[in-house]
Amino acid sequence: MTKKILKTVAALMASCFILMPLGGCSDDEEAEKSLLPADYGTYGADFAREFAQACPYRKAFSEGEAQAGQMIKEEFEELGYEVETQTFSNVYGSTSANYIIRIEGDGFLAADDEGNYSDIRKTVVIGAHYDDAYSSSEVPSDYSYDGISDNASGIATLMTIAKEIQNYKTGFDVVIVAFGAGSWDFMGATHFYNTLSSAEQQSIEVMYCIDSIYSGDKVYASAGFNSLDLSQKYAMRRKLYQAYDVAYDNTLASTNGFSLLYNESNIVADVNGDGTDDVYREVTVHKSDYVPFDEANIPIVFFDSGDYFFDALDDMKETKNLNLQEFGGMIRGTYLDSTEVLDEVLMTEDGTDVLQTRINNVAFVILESLLKGSDYGITHEAYDALMADIQAGIVDESEAAATTAIEG
Repeated sequence: MTKKILKTVAALMASCFILMPLGGCSDDEEAEKSLLPADYGTYGADFAREFAQACPYRKAFSEGEAQAGQMIKEEFEELGYEVETQTFSNVYGSTSANYIIRIEGDGFLAADDEGNYSDIRKTVVIGAHYDDAYSSSEVPSDYSYDGISDNASGIATLMTIAKEIQNYKTGFDVVIVAFGAGSWDFMGATHFYNTLSSAEQQSIEVMYCIDSIYSGDKVYASAGFNSLDLSQKYAMRRKLYQAYDVAYDNTLASTNGFSLLYNESNIVADVNGDGTDDVYREVTVHKSDYVPFDEANIPIVFFDSGDYFFDALDDMKETKNLNLQEFGGMIRGTYLDSTEVLDEVLMTEDGTDVLQTRINNVAFVILESLLKGSDYGITHEAYDALMADIQAGIVDESEAAATTAIEG
């Protein structure tokens, strides 16, 4: 059996075992579940609207942001988690906070060059900022601003993931973070990353970031600027491709009316400001809380909404909807980022809740991406299956070790 075939076998075993529902289900229940991807109900959309309307003015370092953070903490606790509150200050002494939950996985096994297997830990960070653009005094009285898209939608996706991941078993250690002060140069995300030990930083295999998924015409997934380096383009985009595979393999477009797109504009421009022209493809100029991870050369997958079907970077906007052009087709960071406005404009004729669809399907894509496993090892279950095949003579031991070798 060739190494190529062995790698395929190992990958298949990892995908079968890495994230398995806890508890027993009947065949009928499993069949029904398999036909209903992202069937998470109204929880996420309900929380997004409740959160936005309860805490509409969440400007970084404000009292409104603090109240919003407390609401997030209480919701995590309602879901059964112990929440870590990580405070930090800006140069003026004002404070904000990150709210963190940690879900320990089962770990992975990888082989060294001599075929000896050992435990390794790999981490997935999933994050979204909860602050928004304005304080109450900055919004004219004739607008109903509440930051439903930027970024109540992202926080509600985090909550949906936190709720649904409890039904699964994963090899990854998963860290879910609601970042404070995202609009302040991603200060919460930067503080979180900088407080990690070197070993913790090195254990991060991918960072998923969710921001403003409601208001734009389409939902995109993007890789980081680190993938513009051609020497590591695939390594930095592999997790992005896995996310797209989840959407495609589960037929989310036809089943749920949810399309996850790449940026395929192919505009040639200096995207990252390094003085060299890049191909604007599979990345975004919309910066968010992924930035400190991207700069640390960690693969990132960024979910946001907008419209990238333009011929120039300066022409791009979030929406072409004629009812949302007061600020040139931009919603995030404008007074139109409002539950009242967007719900009225975006509700489909058949009553489909676009917010619910997007929250549930983005959460599903991230959760199911964990099924793809680690790039550095296999789960304990997959290892047991592999050893059984070795004992049965199906797989050669030396070649099997090569399929799970520790990289780097």
